[in-house]
Amino acid sequence: MKLPQEFISRMEALLGNEFQDFLNTYSQPRYYGYRVNTLKISIEEYLKLIGKQLERVPWSKDGFYYHPDDNPGKHPYYYAGFYYIQEPSAMAPAEVLTAQPGERVLDLCAAPGGKTMQIAADMKGEGVLVANEINSSRIKALIKNIELCGVKNAIITNETPNKLASRFGAYFDKILVDAPCSGEGMIRKDDNARKSWEVYNSAKCACIQRDILQQADIMLKPGGKLVYSTCTFSTQENEEIIGWFLGEYPNYELVEINKHNEICSGKNMPECSHSLSQCARFWPHKLKGEGHFVAALEKKDGIEGNYPDYSLNADKKINNIINDFFVKYTNITAPQNVTAYGQNIHAVMADFPNTTGINVVRTGWRLGSIDRDNFEPSQSMIMGLASKDIKNVIAYNLDSIEVIKYLKGETLFAECADGWGAVCIGEFPLGWVKSKNDTLKNHYPKGWRKIV
Repeated sequence: MKLPQEFISRMEALLGNEFQDFLNTYSQPRYYGYRVNTLKISIEEYLKLIGKQLERVPWSKDGFYYHPDDNPGKHPYYYAGFYYIQEPSAMAPAEVLTAQPGERVLDLCAAPGGKTMQIAADMKGEGVLVANEINSSRIKALIKNIELCGVKNAIITNETPNKLASRFGAYFDKILVDAPCSGEGMIRKDDNARKSWEVYNSAKCACIQRDILQQADIMLKPGGKLVYSTCTFSTQENEEIIGWFLGEYPNYELVEINKHNEICSGKNMPECSHSLSQCARFWPHKLKGEGHFVAALEKKDGIEGNYPDYSLNADKKINNIINDFFVKYTNITAPQNVTAYGQNIHAVMADFPNTTGINVVRTGWRLGSIDRDNFEPSQSMIMGLASKDIKNVIAYNLDSIEVIKYLKGETLFAECADGWGAVCIGEFPLGWVKSKNDTLKNHYPKGWRKIV
């Protein structure tokens, strides 16, 4: 791989006698990883299911390395939402955030959703998770990943940080800013990162990063935690940004990040009066992952926010239709807080905030859509259910050809009561079918279908 000379010179000045070890990584294979989605399956259950041990990513409680020949993105377990494929170092920021059930958490730069999924698993379906992405072209991937992983307590927004800040003053307990950056840490992994680096330089990115952090401060509650991360090596986008922030906002303090397993300390900057050693650096010549930077900050004081509850707009007729579906086809009680966006019906958490004036793309658990009096359940709904929640279950073994046929969108044939049913791998749903006379019409989303 041909690296830009400017990049080489700057990295040599930054790393000194470690530079050659760093440079050698560009002729070495990268590392691959995924995180088990504990909203769906426990670590122990997953390892038992696959029948083998995996090497753990040491800074992640649910992350594992895999060999590229394993190709987990084409495995049926991926379509069941068992794991999210993620670069190993990228697992660190959400791990440092330590989201808890019941908290209000914002992932400010969320797409494609890997860190959002990690936060959601830590929250265990309790609390409010806002996943924002300013780039509308990246929203579809974020929506799919949230639905695939069975996340029910997320609000997906497509807004600028300052628009969110105008609505959510001092609202969040924790905020993750995985900032847009020059992407130097991903150059080995993705050649497009090298090409982008020549366009999006550190000076341009630093301006964006400062603005985002200013808005994040407005939205963070006193006592709250802010985690800032990038996938770049540039001190201009990392330590210098944190040094600037601490200078502008003296009511913040850096929080120590555990430096186990060859994670390095942040670099102290001559022009910064604060020690930055509590930040974390992930160097590819030091550990099994790509380049990353993480800083954690605690907001010591500030003004508390106050918010009205979510305003429901579903009428009695819609509630009755949803209740009838749950009684007829599931073994669980229908959600009580139901709202309508046109024909689309969502179940929302009781403590969701009022989002009037914000561009909301998804809110809560999308149950399905109503056309006149006909309700069609969504893929989002079934990915938030377990097989025991569904009355009509068509279960196949992992190696059944019917699983692949279903994921490709083909019609299946099996004994099943007429109406809606779930195709499952063992106990885990893949998606809906609608049965009539044992012919199962496939309702797996066209955009999700497996291409072999």
